[in-house]
Amino acid sequence: MSEVHTKHPSKPLTPHPQNRTADVIVVGGGIVGKACALGLAQQGFQTIEIAPDLGQTIPSPQGNQWGQRIYAFSPSTQKLLAHLQIWDAIDHDRLQTVRDMRIYGDRGGKEDCLHLSAFEAGTPQLAWIGESNLIEHTIDQACRFQNKLERISDAVEKIDVDPEKTTLHLKNGGTLSAKLVIAADGANSPIRNELGISTTEESYSQSAVVANWTCTYPHLETAFQWFLPGGDIVAMLPLPGKQVSMVWSTSPEHAADLLKLTQAQWLDQFTSIANGAIPKQLGELTLNSTPAAFPLRKIRAQRFIGPKASPRVALIGDAAHVMHPLAGQGLNLGLRDVAVLLNTLSKREPFRQPNDLVLLRRYERQRQGDTSALLWVTDKLKKLFSATSNTERQLRNWGLGLVNKSHFIKQHLIERALGEIDFE
Repeated sequence: MSEVHTKHPSKPLTPHPQNRTADVIVVGGGIVGKACALGLAQQGFQTIEIAPDLGQTIPSPQGNQWGQRIYAFSPSTQKLLAHLQIWDAIDHDRLQTVRDMRIYGDRGGKEDCLHLSAFEAGTPQLAWIGESNLIEHTIDQACRFQNKLERISDAVEKIDVDPEKTTLHLKNGGTLSAKLVIAADGANSPIRNELGISTTEESYSQSAVVANWTCTYPHLETAFQWFLPGGDIVAMLPLPGKQVSMVWSTSPEHAADLLKLTQAQWLDQFTSIANGAIPKQLGELTLNSTPAAFPLRKIRAQRFIGPKASPRVALIGDAAHVMHPLAGQGLNLGLRDVAVLLNTLSKREPFRQPNDLVLLRRYERQRQGDTSALLWVTDKLKKLFSATSNTERQLRNWGLGLVNKSHFIKQHLIERALGEIDFE
């Protein structure tokens, strides 16, 4: 049976409604979908969020164990969460500020390094590192006190779009109707597929191995990244205390081998790659979580609104785009979708409904530029550092050093990473 969360956390869950209407329906239960649903309800839209796992409780993370799903939160994300009035409610003891980033080429030379500094850029920080559960738990708490928001634990099986409304047919047999539907249902988005929105997809033939470590040297609020010969990329992201979160992008075969390593074998791996730079920088590393792996690919939807003839649905998050994690911008890009959508709706002319074609096209135009640029740069960097010829190796490492000497280029890179959103 479906479950509806009301604004009273202690009130028993009510049975699912067979047929309901709302102003906006958000399909998807991840961070991006939850943030969007909360923001829409705060704007006064009668909002329904639906996903199969919304009935599950996301616990507040505690103790010395950090979750596997670690994200870098850009200042644009912080600004959105502050706008949603949840940034101050987050346990900041579990957030780690990033003030420096050091990116190393694969020759191992000291000159093949790009250093990005918050101090040099005139900004308090470049990013924050935190757990998925930390953000999700806080958003969930805010949602339960939002009287314009209903949350239904169920799955959408079919979508019908007509000029007046969009109707979702649910697995339990009920229906939901709204003027506007937001698809935040992931990289394999059933909503996107049913609307016939095509995608360009590319597998990177890589998997990301993630694990958390304690280290004996302080990380100095610095995020490290090493490009290795052959195309591997190892990132070490700072966590509170002497802890780091590793993201190692490698071939699926090597990823499977890494998952089997013992503590001693991991230390041998760190000593043997990047000329031993990782233990030199962070000291002895002790595994603090069970390593996991997930495949890497690039996805971009051809359109961010649909269906083509009469758009009534907007795509956000992974339903619209998926990128390589080397830039740490995947979640931030999705939350910028949310920010632009909320801005577009809040500034709409009084006579426009939320599903007005003019509004949807405003959203799509604003998001396509940012998305295309970031996906293009990330993709080209990944392929450049996967190339194996000596000429390409020399050029890319020379390029890192050249960029490091240019304050103007570094400032532009930092501005792109910080992201720009504006709430009025």
